[in-house]
Amino acid sequence: MANHSEHHTGHLTHEELKFREHTERAANFIKIDLFRSAREEFKAALQYRPGEATCIRQIEVMNANIARDRKTVLVVAPLVIILIVAIALLV
Repeated sequence: MANHSEHHTGHLTHEELKFREHTERAANFIKIDLFRSAREEFKAALQYRPGEATCIRQIEVMNANIARDRKTVLVVAPLVIILIVAIALLV
């Protein structure tokens, strides 16, 4: 007897399989904080389900995460540079 999930996926259209592939990959990228990659996967998923609300919301969330990370880098990077220069001057 065939596995239920294999039987179920056998009835999915190509578009649905691709949509699921992209959204699952996006979810995996989110787990490891790869927000740009996740955003691209959600965008790719939209090719198979244009206007899908969850993907659109997730793209907005990824954009917010990317912006937050960018701000963090802009704050932390100068501090690291100052620390390195201070250590170099003390040596």
